[in-house]
Amino acid sequence: EVQLQAYGGGLVQPGGSLRLSCAASGLFRLDDYAITWFRQAPGKEREGLACISENDGSTLYADSVKGRVTIAGDDAKNTVYLQMNGLRPEDTARYYCAAAYALLCTNIVMLRRSDQYDYWGQGTQVTVSS
Repeated sequence: EVQLQAYGGGLVQPGGSLRLSCAASGLFRLDDYAITWFRQAPGKEREGLACISENDGSTLYADSVKGRVTIAGDDAKNTVYLQMNGLRPEDTARYYCAAAYALLCTNIVMLRRSDQYDYWGQGTQVTVSS
């Protein structure tokens, strides 16, 4: 059984930073998966933000967050991080991590579609407000 847990969200002021974590448990190796962070705000569609596949070292970033977000993995901890800087009120959303087996972050479809993902975490809330 594979489980993902997203955590690290919270209430931050505009311009602040957060580091979100996606920790995997069970029979899971980061090298076997593409891991993507999504977010969804009330009344809005789910938006893919960043993808990492450590098997080939590829990353993808959405234009909306490029330059403010960095995705990275820690194989020893089976954890993927999303470092977010310069947060804005429009970043307020619930953030989810998802894992796609045997896929790579070499195509923008990894951010634009979500039906190819095998495992999902429960999400963590990020609220950016003064």
